[in-house]
Amino acid sequence: MPNLRQIKLGLVVGSREFFNGAPALETRKQLIAQLDRLNVGYDILPVEATKNGAVQSREDARVYAARFRQQRDTIDGLVICLPNFGDEIAIAELVGQAGLGVPILLQASNDEVDKVDLANRRDAFCGKFSVANNFYQYGVPFTDTTSHTSDVDGEEFAADLDRFTRTCRVVRGLKHARIGSIGARTGAFQTMRFSEKLLQVSGLTVVTVDLSEIIFAANALGEDAPEVRAKLNEITSYGRIPAHIKPDKILRQAKWTIAVDRWIHENDCDASAIQCWRSLQDNFGCATCLTMSMMGEKLMPSACEVDVMGAISMYALALAAEAPSAILDWNNNYARETDKCVCTHCGNFPKSFIGETPEISELGVIGSVVGNEKCFGAVKGKVQPGPMTFFRASTDDRLGTIKAYVGEGEFTDDPFPMDGGIAVTKLARLRRLLGFIARNGFEHHVAMVRGHHAEAVHEAITRYMKWPIYRHEPEPSRDGFISPVFRG
Repeated sequence: MPNLRQIKLGLVVGSREFFNGAPALETRKQLIAQLDRLNVGYDILPVEATKNGAVQSREDARVYAARFRQQRDTIDGLVICLPNFGDEIAIAELVGQAGLGVPILLQASNDEVDKVDLANRRDAFCGKFSVANNFYQYGVPFTDTTSHTSDVDGEEFAADLDRFTRTCRVVRGLKHARIGSIGARTGAFQTMRFSEKLLQVSGLTVVTVDLSEIIFAANALGEDAPEVRAKLNEITSYGRIPAHIKPDKILRQAKWTIAVDRWIHENDCDASAIQCWRSLQDNFGCATCLTMSMMGEKLMPSACEVDVMGAISMYALALAAEAPSAILDWNNNYARETDKCVCTHCGNFPKSFIGETPEISELGVIGSVVGNEKCFGAVKGKVQPGPMTFFRASTDDRLGTIKAYVGEGEFTDDPFPMDGGIAVTKLARLRRLLGFIARNGFEHHVAMVRGHHAEAVHEAITRYMKWPIYRHEPEPSRDGFISPVFRG
């Protein structure tokens, strides 16, 4: 997955010439040390290239901009640190001349109360406003730090850098994503309609293929081909297969998975959505849940029911978390619990998303209609407890926009005796969220990933992708801004 390559940040230390130059040199060292600890790549001019290794003039800006332009294809974000007031014009012109169009993190350093004499004062608290004002004038979006000023070598700024890196990964991935759409939209679900044209405006390309082409490619594979034998081994080690499953059903699943994987690779797709019922069962005789689960485990997410927007939502979470994501239904109430519900799907969850080794067997509901013998390939298991982030993007043709919502919750260990992939989920103010989803026409599918990463996703979507987004918060006073696009 090319968009999971190491993030590379362009580093800028701003300064004003009449301030003490020592903090600029120290900031440079501390910033590099933080990125080394986070295993984040970076580029910065040699310290001797400018006075005190800082950008404090239009000439410095020109030199840095030229350096960054040469690496336009590899720099994913800029980190701008102000150890003192900084030169607002130099910083603004550097960004403008470089023309990278990438996320920017703007940091300003703390003053020490006992070091505000002429030789030691920083005034970065004030200078940050000047740089931000210029960014506003130039129309340059940027990401702020948790506190207005912070210590470059502190834990708070380390956390800011980590979130910013995740935001950069989401933005880079979404702006150049290729989403495979395999098969026609499942006829029974008009809810999975979406606009390719709106996606293209944001840089996302949808690549389509008829389901019959993948079936034909799968049928053409010989059962003794090395790649088929290798895939059989991969499947049998992926989960527990009940003894009643016949070898020819596993073989059919292996061929189907190889055909899908090959098409995804040949078309440079980052994520995919597949027509998972019932044409595949009727015309080839297997499920595709296992195929999607195994791709998701490799951080190449795949959504069922040709839910292209679900695949994009999964992809954003996988980029932010660097972990497998899943697509789930908002599916069942949990007894009379007001802040719990059950999120399920037939059997497409990646095994590490579940959190334990799953069972691989037949689809339950569809198997009862078309016959279990045509439905091998469902990955079943109950999602283990832990923190969780949820996200959904959707195209809205009526309003001419892509819109989204995001939030955090947790998976619980509460029992729920349903077949398939099961996630008992706890969310503060769940009724508020469900009402928002219903009133604003979002689909019943939602993407989820382990861990809390809503801040990084929210920042990427609202500030850099420019999609209206609702952030669901535990407390009413902290609700994310709901734009006029949404019905509150």
